[in-house]
Amino acid sequence: MAKNRSRISSKKIIASMGILCLAVILIHVVHAFTLDRMVEYKELTFKSPQVTSELDGYRVAFISDIHEMDDEDLRAVVEKLNTMDINLLVLGGDFSSDGRVPRTKLELLSQVRTTDGVFAVEGNHDNRARLFVALEECGITPLSDSGLKLHANLYLAGVTDYWGRDSSIAQATEAALPGDFILLVSHNPDITMVQDTVSIDLILCGHTHGGQATFFGLFAPALVPGRITNYGHRFTSGWSTSRDNTPVYVSNGVGQYLQVPRVFARPQVIVITLREGA
Repeated sequence: MAKNRSRISSKKIIASMGILCLAVILIHVVHAFTLDRMVEYKELTFKSPQVTSELDGYRVAFISDIHEMDDEDLRAVVEKLNTMDINLLVLGGDFSSDGRVPRTKLELLSQVRTTDGVFAVEGNHDNRARLFVALEECGITPLSDSGLKLHANLYLAGVTDYWGRDSSIAQATEAALPGDFILLVSHNPDITMVQDTVSIDLILCGHTHGGQATFFGLFAPALVPGRITNYGHRFTSGWSTSRDNTPVYVSNGVGQYLQVPRVFARPQVIVITLREGA
C-alpha cells in the first residue's frame, strides 16, 4: 500500500511539473506575440550637478538597433516622438542586419522634430561608408569618434563601433570644456569597461537587445560572455555603470534582429529628461 501511495505521489509531482513547464512556455509565447511586439516609450529623469538651469528640462530621445523594423512601425515611432517635445534625437546604430542602408528609414527618422537636430553612430552591422553618406544626405549628422557642443553646456559625443574599429572616447570628447555636461553615445557598451569614462556624465548604448529572447527577462542565452558582450548580463538592459562608475543606460533597441523573436525584451524608445541636482 505504501509503495502504491509513493507511486501516485511521484506521478502527481511529475504531472505538476509538466503543467508548470507548459504554463511557462505558454506565458513566453503569448508575451512574444503581444507585449514584445509593442514599442515601449520609456521616460527617464537624469539628475546631475553638471546640468545647469539653462539645460534643466532638456529632453533627449534615443533609438537604437532598428534592424528589420517595418517602415510603418517606424513611422508610428516618428509620429509619437513628434508629440513629445524632443530637443535632441540620437541614433545608436545597427540600422539594418546586413550592412544595407535603409534609405526610407533614415528619411523617416530625419522627420523627427527637434530643436537641436538628429545625430547617429554606427553599429556592428552597419557599413560605415555607405551609412554615413546616406545619413548626411538625409540631414542626420554622423558622429565618428567626434563630438560637438549643442546647447548651453551640453556636449554630445559619439564613437565608432567598438567591434569593428579602434574607437576612441578620448578623441570623441577632446573638444569638451570644463563644466560641460558630456553625453556619450556608443553602440556597444563594452567600450565603457576598457576606456576612460571619468569625464563623461551619461552614456547611452544599445547592441544587446535586452537579450532578445530571455527567460522572464532574467536570463538571456545570447548574453553568455564572449558572444555579443564580454560582460554577461551586466549590460542586458537599463541602468548600469562603466568601469569608472559612470552611469550607462542600455536600450533594448526598437527593432528585431532577423527572425529571432523578442521574448521578455520589449522594443524601446528611450526619452531622458535632464534635471539639475545631485
